[in-house]
Amino acid sequence: MLGGTLLLSGCASFNAQPLTEAELRDQVQADQLKLAQDVAPLSATVSLEEAIARAIKYNAGQRLRAMEEAVATGTFEASKYDMLPKVVAAAGYRYRDRDLITRSVDSVTGRPSLANPYISSDRDATTASLGFSWSLLDFGQSYYAARQHADRALIAGERRRKAIHTLVQDVRIAYWRVAASQALEASLREANKQADLALDDVRKAEAEKLRSPIEPLRYQRQLLENMRLLETIEQELSSARIELATLMGLAPGQATTGWKVAEPQVAAHQNWLNRPVQDMEALALVRNPDLRESQYGARIAQEETKRVMLRMFPGLSFNYGLNHSSDSYLINDSWRDAGLQISFNLLGLLSMPAQKQLAEAGVELADQKRMATQMAVLSQVHIARLQFANAVHQYQRADTIAQVDQRLAQHVDNQVIAEKQTRLDGVSQQTASILSTLRRYQALSNMQAAGSRLQATLGMEPAIDGSDSLPLPELTAAVGQALQRWEAGQLQ
Repeated sequence: MLGGTLLLSGCASFNAQPLTEAELRDQVQADQLKLAQDVAPLSATVSLEEAIARAIKYNAGQRLRAMEEAVATGTFEASKYDMLPKVVAAAGYRYRDRDLITRSVDSVTGRPSLANPYISSDRDATTASLGFSWSLLDFGQSYYAARQHADRALIAGERRRKAIHTLVQDVRIAYWRVAASQALEASLREANKQADLALDDVRKAEAEKLRSPIEPLRYQRQLLENMRLLETIEQELSSARIELATLMGLAPGQATTGWKVAEPQVAAHQNWLNRPVQDMEALALVRNPDLRESQYGARIAQEETKRVMLRMFPGLSFNYGLNHSSDSYLINDSWRDAGLQISFNLLGLLSMPAQKQLAEAGVELADQKRMATQMAVLSQVHIARLQFANAVHQYQRADTIAQVDQRLAQHVDNQVIAEKQTRLDGVSQQTASILSTLRRYQALSNMQAAGSRLQATLGMEPAIDGSDSLPLPELTAAVGQALQRWEAGQLQ
């Protein structure tokens, strides 16, 4: 009674305890230290291969996907033990404050026996047993459940592949934005300097009232518009370094300075555009992660149907045990027992048709989803290939325009130095050159992103098995080889 009262009072006094600010700060610090643990130091110059390798190895989101895959694999490994027989060892102690006294009744007359009541059990005793049991129905259920868990582990792997595709695409976009920021930094600084000088000159001319007031105002308007455009470009590129650092697994406030990206020689590769689209379709149908996931889902639905059908069979179970008791009234205080039991849930037959119909509907749904995904993948191949072709054409056009603007800006600068053209003309042309160079990098980034989407559709991610334990230099080399195979148009 006292124990029950204490238990009820303890339950009644239990309240939700919110985390304190100190606990939250400690947890955040611990998480940050764990995320930064074992992260290789950042080199002064980061290549595209190293940036992708760092993202695969250190990115927090990618680590989460890897852990989800590890948990799914662990669930499958643990489910295999459910098929084993159950071996249970038990020990216990019992006590009663009064003797177990029983009376007897005559089996013929039904009258109480004239003998005195007798004691047949000690007040306290210990028991021990070792039992073995095995059920055929449970074994079948566990077998098909383990196969389903195996497919779910494979699905987790496919989802990790999709996450790598997205991650690589984001890294490529951020990488070339950082490259654009580096390439335009000096030009932006010089253009702003020249714009400020030209603005000072025209304001002096306006103050001296040597010309009509309309002409200096128009001059200022054009200069300010160019300066606004230059500021827009700077703002657009200002967050690129933080984005790339975060994708590589660095904290946003750390290592955002002191390193730069290496700008490789990039050409608009036509290898994939020259390949027959039928080869791409065939590759995508066997390697696309979405299609693979749908196929594993269909197999899980089929296994579920088998589990439902298995419930229609009677359950057959066998048990065998070794027992011992310290009760002094027992003549045979150690004994063995065995049993064989067959059981069948008769009322379960009522729900069996509905369960079977539901399982078959699940199989049909999974098959339909697989076929719909297959059609979607084929459409994605054609769309991704077309987008890549368009992106290549846009990059070639933007690269040509940027080269023309750079040569034109050089000629205008020479004219300004010779005082044959105004400073405004130089600033305007320099701004146009910067803008065309930015558009070139944007087109390059779009081309890289389109290439990544085509890679994702074909299932050709530069992911390496065991990347969590692989050293960063080896992972970087492997990513570089994967990128080279992609640029060469090799079906791997």
